[in-house]
Amino acid sequence: MKKIIFIISLSLVFATSCKNTQKKETEFPTTVEVKIDRTDSLSKATVTTKKTVNGQVSEEIQVFEGTHQEVKEKVELITAEHENDDSIKNTTRKTVKKIQFQLDPKSGSNTQGIVTLTEADGQVTFEAMIDGLSEGSHAIHIHEKADCSSDDGKSSGGHWNPTFENHGAWGSETGFHRGDIGNFMANASGEGIVTLTTDLWCLDCDDPVKNVMGKAVIVHQGEDDLVSQPSGAAGARISCAGIIY
Repeated sequence: MKKIIFIISLSLVFATSCKNTQKKETEFPTTVEVKIDRTDSLSKATVTTKKTVNGQVSEEIQVFEGTHQEVKEKVELITAEHENDDSIKNTTRKTVKKIQFQLDPKSGSNTQGIVTLTEADGQVTFEAMIDGLSEGSHAIHIHEKADCSSDDGKSSGGHWNPTFENHGAWGSETGFHRGDIGNFMANASGEGIVTLTTDLWCLDCDDPVKNVMGKAVIVHQGEDDLVSQPSGAAGARISCAGIIY
């Protein structure tokens, strides 16, 4: 069973007038945290809504069970209600989207880990904590399909490349795939950390060139040479996770 966390934070601030016409600010932050447990055919979502008004915190917990689609629709309805709530006028809002999921071993490896994607202020931050690796350099990419069903991870398809460019180092002037995260180092204990922040990705937006939802994160046995086409000759796919909720 995979545990996936999807969080939307809405920070709401509005100004009210005092008798002396000076303005003061009262904060109304709202956090909607969604924890989803998935099996092959069913999902269970626990939705915790926390509101803070003048320092007082209230909490509401709702639980939904059903098919992946049914649970997704209920979660989207709740988060949309908070994002579109116009009951408080003259508000400023900040929305933070966060999804966290587990990397599972592939190709007979013991490589696993946790990946977190956070979107705020028009940028997405990718963070991965991975263990069960051999010491040295390993490639990590985003692939085109959130399908980790095959033992070798090849069901996830090739690199995610919506702009149809050549494979290369991230940010290369000669071209790179939107999924070309690159290489990272594993220490003697087989542990590695990857971080990347970019405005070229988004979480569940309407732009197919930027939207990483429905794709997969793949960790490779070897190092990406950043030259070989179209994959970088990075070797076997040793860990896989679908970017879904």
